[in-house]
Amino acid sequence: MAAVNVRDVAALAGVSLGTVSNALNRPDRVSPSTLRRVHDAIDKLGFVRNDAARQLRAGRSRSIGLLVLDIGNPFFTDLAEGAEDRASEAGFAMLLGNSHGSAARETAHLALFEEQRVRGMLISPVAEIWPQVTRLRTRDIPTVLVDRAISDTSFSSVSVDDVAGGALAVEHLLSIGRRKIAFVGGPTKIRQVADRLEGASRALNSVPGATLEVLGTRALTVLEGRRIGELITARAPGARPDAVFAANDLLAVGVLQGLTMVSNLRVPDDIALIGYDDIAFASATVVPLTSIRQPSTLIGRTAVELLLAESENSADYEPQQVVFAPELVVRDSTALVVAEPVLAG
Repeated sequence: MAAVNVRDVAALAGVSLGTVSNALNRPDRVSPSTLRRVHDAIDKLGFVRNDAARQLRAGRSRSIGLLVLDIGNPFFTDLAEGAEDRASEAGFAMLLGNSHGSAARETAHLALFEEQRVRGMLISPVAEIWPQVTRLRTRDIPTVLVDRAISDTSFSSVSVDDVAGGALAVEHLLSIGRRKIAFVGGPTKIRQVADRLEGASRALNSVPGATLEVLGTRALTVLEGRRIGELITARAPGARPDAVFAANDLLAVGVLQGLTMVSNLRVPDDIALIGYDDIAFASATVVPLTSIRQPSTLIGRTAVELLLAESENSADYEPQQVVFAPELVVRDSTALVVAEPVLAG
């Protein structure tokens, strides 16, 4: 049986092909009665328009590509939700890709999005991808970097000041009297990790006698955090840090497990612990987790707004670099323990 096409709809509705096209794409140009006849014909025939073919003819689609570092990280899930909500409000669909920290997967996703002729791309890059995004621009595909600051002001970006966030985390640990601090995170080729470590180092340099030990990880996962926590637990008491700053909350959750599941170590009494991102799960851990909050949903929404602005006004658009300030959220994992007064008998 042959597929139903636009000509069949036009014939049944008693209108021209142009009227059917307007009913599908510009309904404001069609009278209500004619629009009703066209849609009645569509329903009766079971017509489904070929959007892929239409987009190829137009050269543009109603979709936006979003490429994130790790969709398993709730931070990126929340970011994607914010981006998808804003895109949907503007009549766009969101195509999601997950590089999983792999430059090869990142390149493959970028190529696939380009083949789909997306209206634009939002990218949280693994490393340096300027040749790729420059090439996308020459093909009229605007790109906005998300969760990543950029020195090239010819591109738009939405990020959080991670250097300030790293400093905020360590300043808090220093304020509660901790002096042997371990930074847990990696790989440092990820710009966000490097920036948070830089901020931590700057804050530590202002306090004489304080030390910062870097404990690298292969990934930003709970399992890697647990591995580091177990390594710390295996040390002699005097060789352990008295505080840990984890580069994200997943690592911090793993460190918490490694410190407390197979030992008598207490958080925060023996080792204070702070994470980064303030994912929803951070407040629900066995010891509620202090964290540096990022406005993840707002980052996603803002990135789509910048992308739409550039797409709709490409000739006159001035790229923007939006940088949000991080926020310290204090919970039990760094809470100061105040001894109760001893009452005289």
